[in-house]
Amino acid sequence: MYGPEFAADPGALYGKLRAHGNTSPVELAPGVRATLVTGYEAALHVLCSPETFSKDPRRWRDLADGVVAPDSPVVPMMMYRPNALFTDGEEHRRLRGAVTDSLARVEPSTLRGYVERSADTLIDLIAARGHADLLGEYAQVLPLLVFNRLFGCPADLGERLVEGMSGIFDGVDAEKANELLSVTLLDLVALKRARPGQDMTSWLMAHPAGLTDEEMVHELVVLMGAGTEPQQNLIANSLRLLLSDDRFAGDLGGGSLPVEDALDEVLWTDPPMANYAVHYPVRDVVYEGTLLREGHPIVVSLAAANTDPALTNDQRAGNRAHLAWSAGPHNCPARSPARLIAAVAVEKLLDRLPDVRLAVPVEELEWRPGPFHRALTTLPVHFPPAPLSPKPHHTETPRRPPLQPTAAPPPTQPRRRGGRIRSWWRGEP
Repeated sequence: MYGPEFAADPGALYGKLRAHGNTSPVELAPGVRATLVTGYEAALHVLCSPETFSKDPRRWRDLADGVVAPDSPVVPMMMYRPNALFTDGEEHRRLRGAVTDSLARVEPSTLRGYVERSADTLIDLIAARGHADLLGEYAQVLPLLVFNRLFGCPADLGERLVEGMSGIFDGVDAEKANELLSVTLLDLVALKRARPGQDMTSWLMAHPAGLTDEEMVHELVVLMGAGTEPQQNLIANSLRLLLSDDRFAGDLGGGSLPVEDALDEVLWTDPPMANYAVHYPVRDVVYEGTLLREGHPIVVSLAAANTDPALTNDQRAGNRAHLAWSAGPHNCPARSPARLIAAVAVEKLLDRLPDVRLAVPVEELEWRPGPFHRALTTLPVHFPPAPLSPKPHHTETPRRPPLQPTAAPPPTQPRRRGGRIRSWWRGEP
């Protein structure tokens, strides 16, 4: 599940695996064995049975016994961290409570404003040019700008965070990327301990859960991890669908923007986190005749479960029974803001650039290898040059320097896998 063939057509592998039942042995990286769950009902069973399937990676036998090396490229994505994603029971409730309570303080109207201003800033950089890479120059950068504001994160730290996050998602120098991520988040925590503000990082610190610095770092890992890499993939995958599928193209040409329908379709068929939700049986379990060993990783394929042929309802538009946000006690607590960010980002781009078109046939777009995500390498487009956004009549006094863009790189420049985000912008919107 880690080569270019899988990245190009994961559905082909899911189809082969289904021939052997709802659970199948796979290799996530060289020498890293796991069981992949491909059936919808089987996925729900694992996700909603915490008494049988634990989220705590300290139960991972192959890692504990040295069968999986600590420097394996998938370890940073699967290793134990003291945060809400990798804990169970009371500890999970304490850590998740800090996350959900802090997220509840984010006003949707404020978030929408962050997204709109960030989108306008980025579109202004490409509008006169007539061509762009909507992944590297828009979908990848926009969540960073928004989350820098939400988390009170200076731009230089934000850039390092994305570099580290991309590295562990891609499995490229994953151990080094994980170290960069941890050190950068420690810097952010120290900054916010000294100067708290009205932001998610400060709210997490002030929560009655009493998070330690280590817990703060790892809570931020999961929050920023979910808010940058998967968020960019949701935006880019939705734009790809809207620009390539005739069901949507006609509506776009007629002046309608069926963005919510496109988001539903992507969350069903190309969810940004395609295979994750790793669990570990607390004891040997027989499920549908298959022995699931204690401490053996069970990876839920959210993408395969969503496209399970056993599902009889093909009407995905408006149907949100998909598993893209997972399910059970570890379902994504940020699904509402994540959907809002993606919807506003897509709406704003299509509103500003209504005649945008793919620059290459959709089948020529490449997907980044990796067992966990569903991520494009680039999304090249062209469009008639468009005017800059009108200056707002009223602006709030920024507490940080405004965005000062430099010249954008040519749109043909590929995104460096696992590398540094393009640094042609500085600051925040």
